[in-house]
Amino acid sequence: MKTALFPGSFDPITKAHVDILKRSIDLFDKVVVGIGLNSTKQAFFDVEIRKKMLEAVFASDPKVKVVAYEGLTVEFCKNIGATHMIRGIRTVSDFEYEKAIAQMNHALIPEIESIFIVSKPGYSSISSTIVRDILRNKGNVAQFIPKEAWAIISALHGQ
Repeated sequence: MKTALFPGSFDPITKAHVDILKRSIDLFDKVVVGIGLNSTKQAFFDVEIRKKMLEAVFASDPKVKVVAYEGLTVEFCKNIGATHMIRGIRTVSDFEYEKAIAQMNHALIPEIESIFIVSKPGYSSISSTIVRDILRNKGNVAQFIPKEAWAIISALHGQ
C-alpha cells in the first residue's frame, strides 16, 4: 500500500490545502493528513477543532485519514509507514524553503520522498496566516475556506 503524509498546521484548513490534497489523492492508496503540533507556536484553533474541520471536509473519502502528531515530521512519516511527503508550493520562496527541508529529510531518512504540488493560480494567495488575520479582525473568511470548515468556524465565532 502506497501511503503519503500531507503535513501542516491547518490552522485553519483553507481551499488551497483542499486543492493540493484532492490533486494528490489519486497518486496514493492512502493519504494521512498530519496536524503537526508545535509547542513553540500558539495555535489559533485547538487541535481538536482543526481535526474536526479536516475530517468534515474529507468525510466522504475513505483514502484520507486525519491524525495529530508531535516531533519531526519525517520521523512521523516513517512511523506511519508513509513513503512520500506531500508539500504544496505557492511561490518561489515556498519552493526554496521546501527544497531545503526535503534535502534535510532525505539526509535523515533517505527512503522518504518529498512530492511538491504547485498550487493553482486562484489559490496561491490563500494562506492560513491571512485567514487568521481576517478572523482576528472579525472579517468573513467564507471564500477562503471549505464550507465544512466555515460551518464550524462560524458556529464558534457566532457569525
